[in-house]
Amino acid sequence: MEKKVFGFAMCGSFCTFTKVIDQMRAIADAGYGILPIMSSNAYSTDTRFGRASDFVWEVEDICGRKVLKSIVDTEPIGPKGLVDLMIVAPCTGNTLAKLACGITDTPVTMAVKSSLRVGTPVVLAVATNDALAASAQNIGRLLNTKHIFFVPLRQDDPEKKPNSLVCDFSKLLPTCLAALDGKQIEPVIF
Repeated sequence: MEKKVFGFAMCGSFCTFTKVIDQMRAIADAGYGILPIMSSNAYSTDTRFGRASDFVWEVEDICGRKVLKSIVDTEPIGPKGLVDLMIVAPCTGNTLAKLACGITDTPVTMAVKSSLRVGTPVVLAVATNDALAASAQNIGRLLNTKHIFFVPLRQDDPEKKPNSLVCDFSKLLPTCLAALDGKQIEPVIF
């Protein structure tokens, strides 16, 4: 059997990068190839959570290839069949909104569009402080979109951030494997 390749697109929920990179490493260790993609912000923004260049280095080291970081880089993913599945982790509220409205103006949204145009499954690992507020309508729309699957979500701090949902990153690989079979693991929100 041929080795499956997962596109792995990272957006700017910087506080989740350590968990996301741990899951990326686990997927690589499980024998899957990874095509790394980063939004412009994820690729270039230094924050209190770390330096962008350090994250880029670590991602490239895990994947054994350079990060795709432009719309031009990511457009051929679908037509050339470069991946068997596309992951967006972390998927921010901003990216959710763009995907729900068909806006393709970042490397990540282009990677998703390029994947969906040929029926490649897309797994969204959401991390957003407004999931139960402004982003709720976008989550609802995407839950009803063919070939899009969600890593199960939960409130990360119901007292201090009552509208915030973050996926259970430990369920990323099981969600991907189910998505390859056209199935959504349940419950989506717990």
